[in-house]
Amino acid sequence: MSRTRTPVVADWFTGEGVGFRLLGTRCAGCGSVFFPREDAFCRNPDCAGTELVEVPLSRRGRVWSYTDGRYRPPAPYVSDPEREWEPYTLVAVELAAERTVVLGQAAPGVTPAELAVGMEVEVVPGVLDEDAETTWVTWHFRPVGGAS
Repeated sequence: MSRTRTPVVADWFTGEGVGFRLLGTRCAGCGSVFFPREDAFCRNPDCAGTELVEVPLSRRGRVWSYTDGRYRPPAPYVSDPEREWEPYTLVAVELAAERTVVLGQAAPGVTPAELAVGMEVEVVPGVLDEDAETTWVTWHFRPVGGAS
């Protein structure tokens, strides 16, 4: 049986491999870029724009901040209590061209000890979870030149 690859959040990213990109929106009025995407109005408080265009975001950026998630989040977070909790590294990345900060997990195996503020990273496809029928895909950040 083959597994279905399902985006964790629909319309937040596209493609796989080299074509993988996060998707945002740009306000036609003021040029502000948003992630996650916005479809109704400009989030810039100084703009009343409503014309928003989907744009692929930069594949690279610089670490703005990072931390590790060592504990299972409390309710209402939903997780399988039968599965062992696996720590992960959370990274805030300022995208190169947009100067927008995006939050995501570091690629598997990347620890906080391997990161530094200002380090160049790139967005890559990743797996958030999987079972016998479904693989839930998401995005991860990895240091430029790092392994997949």
